[in-house]
Amino acid sequence: MRLALSFLLAIAMLHSPTLTAAVAVPPPAEKAFIAINANQNSGTVSIDIPAWNQDLLMMVTLENALGSNDIGLDRAQNSDPRLVEFRRIGKRVLLVQKNTRFVASSNDKDEAKAATDAFAEAVLWSGTLAEGSSNRIDITSLLLKDWHGVATRLQQTKQGSYSLDKDRSAVLPDEAHAFPDNSDFTALLTFNGAGEGRYVQQIAADPQVLTIKQRVSFVRLPDSGFKPRIYHPASGGYSIGRYDFAQPITENLDVRWQPRFNLQKIDPAAARSRVRKPIVFYLDRGTPEPIRSALLEGANWWKQAFDDAGFIDGFRAELAPVGMSMSDVRYNTITWTHRATRGWSYGGGLIDPRNGEIIKGYVNLGSQRVRQDLLIAESLLAPYGKNADPALMAQAKEMALARLRQLAAHEVGHALGFAHNFAASRTGNGSVLDYPHPQITLDANGNPQMLAAYNIGVGEWDKFLVAHAYGDFPADQEAAALRKLRADISAKGYRYASDPDARSGNSAHESGLLWDVPGEPLNGLEQLLKIRRVALSRFAEGALPPNRQLGEAERRLVPLYLLHRYQAEAVIRLIGGNNYSYGLVADSDSSTNPVSADQQKRALHAAAELISDETLSIPDSVLNVLSPPSNEYNRSVEDFDTLMDPMFDPMQAAGSATALITQFAFDPSRLNRVAFQHSRNADSPSVDDVFDALITHYWESSASGKNILLSQTRNWVLLDAALLTLDGGNLHPGVAAQWRQSLQDLSSKLRSAKDLQSQQAGNYIQRYLEDPSSVKLRALPTVPPGAPI
Repeated sequence: MRLALSFLLAIAMLHSPTLTAAVAVPPPAEKAFIAINANQNSGTVSIDIPAWNQDLLMMVTLENALGSNDIGLDRAQNSDPRLVEFRRIGKRVLLVQKNTRFVASSNDKDEAKAATDAFAEAVLWSGTLAEGSSNRIDITSLLLKDWHGVATRLQQTKQGSYSLDKDRSAVLPDEAHAFPDNSDFTALLTFNGAGEGRYVQQIAADPQVLTIKQRVSFVRLPDSGFKPRIYHPASGGYSIGRYDFAQPITENLDVRWQPRFNLQKIDPAAARSRVRKPIVFYLDRGTPEPIRSALLEGANWWKQAFDDAGFIDGFRAELAPVGMSMSDVRYNTITWTHRATRGWSYGGGLIDPRNGEIIKGYVNLGSQRVRQDLLIAESLLAPYGKNADPALMAQAKEMALARLRQLAAHEVGHALGFAHNFAASRTGNGSVLDYPHPQITLDANGNPQMLAAYNIGVGEWDKFLVAHAYGDFPADQEAAALRKLRADISAKGYRYASDPDARSGNSAHESGLLWDVPGEPLNGLEQLLKIRRVALSRFAEGALPPNRQLGEAERRLVPLYLLHRYQAEAVIRLIGGNNYSYGLVADSDSSTNPVSADQQKRALHAAAELISDETLSIPDSVLNVLSPPSNEYNRSVEDFDTLMDPMFDPMQAAGSATALITQFAFDPSRLNRVAFQHSRNADSPSVDDVFDALITHYWESSASGKNILLSQTRNWVLLDAALLTLDGGNLHPGVAAQWRQSLQDLSSKLRSAKDLQSQQAGNYIQRYLEDPSSVKLRALPTVPPGAPI
């Protein structure tokens, strides 16, 4: 995450005319920060260093990129800023990156130097002074470097080894620009590789030759008018900081600030005042309607939060002027990001590492997400049936646009300095910084409706975020004022849980859930399962548009069949779950308590119901329309796997739904917590209770009728998951002993059963327990991706 610099000029791209000799890039009305000399004939660029050993920020942006969510190199994507300086040693010039992570912020030069000398800096590049000049250097070779780490990213995503081909790379002199506070340079970079990676083959014109544009900016450091705000872990913001060895020995070396823009009131003493320079975000002109209007509306929700905090007209979002580059460091941007597949959106900022000031805010919105939202709405509403109400299609489109409004507000929130709050859903429209599940109801006829799928406007938590990060208080009153803000939002029932306590399957925080239904988890699950049953019964008659190939029905079934996937996690999170808060030792509420025993028992019962025959079965009406992909079409990762190729495989779908439950319920950290909580309170579920409810119960139930293969698939997936849990070696020894004994008891029961399946399962368990190396454990079925929604 990073930050944004105020701009001083109207948006105007200054291009050099076509030349055959070196010419200086025309400066703007004010003196350029770094003067540029471009040579169109030789394709080189030189600059005049304004001052040696002067700190400045170096920022790198991809002007155009690869268009793959899986690789993760997007148009207008920014790298972290580097604090650098140009040093002269004789005729040589070094570009040196300062080590901003370790300092001593002392007026004593020797104390400060002791810290600087203790930690290595980095010489990023070297050049030579131009003949007869005291400050001019050719930076062409500097610009022809992979500063963004494209080759590294390709390697990390298993696309193969790529290297920069300088013969097919070039600096673009006519795209060099000089402004009062920044100078920008663009180069065309070509990377060579084997081209054997799956994703590069999917997106590249030639997967062996990848050409992108990289923009390098040198930026003047902001002036000293910015007031850093000390980071508080309950503030809802993220942090940036450093180790400061000048701190008193009674204080922590780890000094952190809340990233924020330098937003100043014209009248600092007034409770409400206009601002000197508002925060303005510009939306990509490449965004089409009606998406454009939806994104602007959602981003502008933040106006109210800033107004409530006393900043009149302190924030706005508007369409970017003609000709503005989304990579321009002077402007806060919302980029409409195209990729070959749907994927994540993100927001952040280019941040001054010295104090947390946001210099540029940026947002990248994945353009295909809206299509996934529309697909989900159509699968639920079935608007293509013979007698379907035309209003259902309009409802589906409005649901998708409503999600875009919320998404724009969400990502702009990150660019303003705010972190996720995944506990906000417990209070309904608590925060746009949560991940929302679409709100679905049943109408008077029992059919799904999405008339208000997403809430409108920022929530109370979001208003708190702005007040806490940007509120203007006298220095001697700031700590008390911020403390009161935190106490007030807590008193309103708002809790805070961010990424470390939400994303992992082993997370313990009972409220830190992604995509869960607002309110109490068990009630939300019950409602979703009702909706799922109705929607599945109507799926065949109207979920698929008439102009789509028949095989697309499979893909549309996935989000509907797994509609409960996030709420299932919310319920299972209660098992071995805990309640705790972020804060400081001085904060009043610092207790940690397990979820009540009764709630855990109810959650375990609900989890078991999620793998019942009734839940896992697919209606015949649906099975009858699940045709294989038509000619020239193929299945993708968005589909269930099949072991009945080319046909849809209902057992594999049931296996995926079962694996979804086991990945949370059998997580070793969760089982270790269950055992510990049971040792302190015998009323809470035990590890044996988990095993019996989710494994023993189903293996002991008799399977018959048309669902017998589905039941057997579920049972084997449960058994495979149980063995993989033991085999992973992450259970405490005592917990592992309990789990092993439960497997041994199950093995004994199954080996004495009359049916062949049970006998084979019992023997399989026994072989593993006697000699794990003699059994090759099966991987669990793949669960198709759900997020982002």
